[in-house]
Amino acid sequence: MNQKTLIATSIKTALVASIAAASTASVSAYAEETANVERIEVTGSRIQRQDMETASPVTVIDESAIRAEGYTSVDDLLQAQTSMAGAAVGSSTNNGANGVAQVDLRGMGAQRTLVLLNGRRMVNSGSGADSSVDLNSIPVAMIARVEILKDGASAVYGSDAIAGVVNIITKKDFEGFQFDVQGSTTDKNDGETGEISALYGFNTDTGNYTFGAAYSRREGVVQSDRDWTPSAGSSYTPGGTLGGKYQDENGEWKDLETGYDFTQDSYYQTPNERYSLFANMTQELGDDIVLTGDLLYTKRKSNQQLAAQPASTKLNVCGADGVAPGEPCVDLTPEMIAAGIAPDSTGRVEYRRRTTDVGPRIYSQDTDTLRASAGLAGSLDINTGMDWDFSYTYGKNSAKTSVANSINQKKFDESVYNNFDDWMNGTVSQEQLDEISYLEESDGGNEQHTVSAGLTGELFDLEAGAVAFALGAEYRHESGYFNPDEVIVAGEGTAAQQDPTKGSYDVFSIFQEVSVPFTDKLTGEFALRFDDYSTFGKATTWKVGLTYEATDDLMLRGVAATGFRAPSITELYGGNSGSYDYLTDPAGVAKDSQILVNYTSDENLKPEESESYTFGIVYSPSYVDGMSLTLDYWRFKVDNAISRRDTQALMNSCYAGDSSACEMINVTHENAQIGNWDGLTSELTNVGYQDTSGIDFNLNYKFEGAGLDWTINNDTTYLLNFEQDNKDYTGTIDGNFGAYAKVRNNFSIQASQGDWSVMYFNRYISEMENLTSPEDKAEAVLYHNVSGSYHINDEMLLTLGIKNLTDEEPSRVNNGSDGGTVPEVYDTIGRQYYAGFSMKF
Repeated sequence: MNQKTLIATSIKTALVASIAAASTASVSAYAEETANVERIEVTGSRIQRQDMETASPVTVIDESAIRAEGYTSVDDLLQAQTSMAGAAVGSSTNNGANGVAQVDLRGMGAQRTLVLLNGRRMVNSGSGADSSVDLNSIPVAMIARVEILKDGASAVYGSDAIAGVVNIITKKDFEGFQFDVQGSTTDKNDGETGEISALYGFNTDTGNYTFGAAYSRREGVVQSDRDWTPSAGSSYTPGGTLGGKYQDENGEWKDLETGYDFTQDSYYQTPNERYSLFANMTQELGDDIVLTGDLLYTKRKSNQQLAAQPASTKLNVCGADGVAPGEPCVDLTPEMIAAGIAPDSTGRVEYRRRTTDVGPRIYSQDTDTLRASAGLAGSLDINTGMDWDFSYTYGKNSAKTSVANSINQKKFDESVYNNFDDWMNGTVSQEQLDEISYLEESDGGNEQHTVSAGLTGELFDLEAGAVAFALGAEYRHESGYFNPDEVIVAGEGTAAQQDPTKGSYDVFSIFQEVSVPFTDKLTGEFALRFDDYSTFGKATTWKVGLTYEATDDLMLRGVAATGFRAPSITELYGGNSGSYDYLTDPAGVAKDSQILVNYTSDENLKPEESESYTFGIVYSPSYVDGMSLTLDYWRFKVDNAISRRDTQALMNSCYAGDSSACEMINVTHENAQIGNWDGLTSELTNVGYQDTSGIDFNLNYKFEGAGLDWTINNDTTYLLNFEQDNKDYTGTIDGNFGAYAKVRNNFSIQASQGDWSVMYFNRYISEMENLTSPEDKAEAVLYHNVSGSYHINDEMLLTLGIKNLTDEEPSRVNNGSDGGTVPEVYDTIGRQYYAGFSMKF
């Protein structure tokens, strides 16, 4: 059928090379033809086969598409796909991400999407004891293509593949030298990005060696530099408040009317600098044995910036009820008392201050990620021939993180007591400021060892063809740690207290697949996997897929599968940590939208369990040459999800008098009534669930017209349902939970002739309701982009483009995560111009 031809032209990986380079776990979406090998790697399967039709839907993004759309980071590339939802952290996440970039398939969480590099697992990376891959560790310059398997794949790849798999295939089998440079800037002359890379490869009589290096840099964009950014109003002000009152220039104590605008200190786009080295090799050793290897090293230096640390202390008032003799205390002046400043029921009064005289909080990360993989592959003269492979993959990530201008809470308390008049009158000395401030330093890391072996081939022949199989075994060791600054561990900082994390686990796996051609038109795919974890024990998953060629033009496909996700090291062994979450105080007492919550982990967590279903059609009408359409229904259900209960709902229930809700969050009903949320706790449990479903549609059409070569592509994802823990998020957006638009659509049209091509593409996100106030709408947005490329000669290529051509503003979100919106979902940077130049010789 025509679809086979279409896929065949986009799928290129030779059997021997692909086994060696991608191991048995390869999800290679295309094949390289060789003179004597016809079988290929097929996405989502270890079985080598001659046809390229599978039951699982896959999206392939090649190097030319990446170049045309001006992507300089993997996270931006992936988050633009319609199959993404939620709000994965990335370049626009200024608070809490430590410079990490992640992928979030179907909005089910980054920890439920498996990331592979050349078909083998990538080490988790970030600031330490991480549960997912930092995409910053993979430079765009080394990517040949990205394959997104939009199907539950735990039966094939093990844990973490609940929502699907992202496989990043690097450049290999390269000959010659290639130099690339690309960059971008906004129309407001900020947020510059740039990448310089070089690729060198050579062939020998029996192999190929490819080497590459890349350097990239991204500059920051400050929130207040965008005129649509609403002014923020924090009750923590530079001059400080006492009992909610501030002292004006005349020395009078008044009610605080305007808060501190922290948007002048915060980023929409965070600075980032990366250095990468990578290599691939293929070497025939004789006797049909091939040695392959790949190496990747990336150093990331990144920064984020937030407003100066907000500091708060509750001061004992001398002589007040509840203050014992001998305790430190302060005397309220007659002016303070006259203004209404008085101790609370415990005899204390709160002093708040934005420590701008110390400086903004500057977060810095210096991370190193190393991944090395080597494999042997060969064939056995058994039956019609069987292929074996053996591989070892090592990954290590280490990180040093810091926060400049942090405040020591203990020393701040002591300084305010000892120098009360100076703090009230604004006459604090530099020496006093130096005493309360410090550089917060932490370190962490992750390490991974994976040994895998596999065998593939044909068992016997049926009337419709050969029954093919793949089987193998794998051992994997994961470890991770994170050591917070000693001040934070001691709970003496103004930032939330956090304990160290350290732990490890081992897993041994056995897996098998069988492909059965029941008839010339009907083929079945069956996978079974057994995993044995040192932490929770055993897990078994399966997958059943069917493809049916109804006609030469129409293929029907479907997959049913089970999956699981093992608890991560942080979830199992993470120490208690604090988080300032965006919450609403039902008592109406809290002055800010962020309330401190104590996060806890649990060594007894069990794995998450899932079911996934996809059913669809692939249609290539013979009467329209060059056209193909796919339509797929998908559904994912996760039970025993590792999650935290809905803190806001439990706060509301506790305030209303539900004692069990109070117990779950470690707060008494009496304290909830007066808005005292001290000790508010959120624990990890296996009580969560997710249930999401939708429809994916793709149209691809290549044709000739008006003397030009045309390519039209359209991807649509229609979200039918996203439910989590008894709450429906379908069509909503929120700063805590992200965005679940009902419709996401990407459209592109390209015209080319000879040496030049031009492309127009747009990205649509439908209207969404604000989760906390459904009557408020986050408006639909349509981003327009244009680009063009020109081959100056056979060796040189020039690319130019504009992103967000019409300079669309992000939709407003009343409970957004930053800047009155959700920067991880909408474009907060504005119109950008980009250019690239490539030379090969």
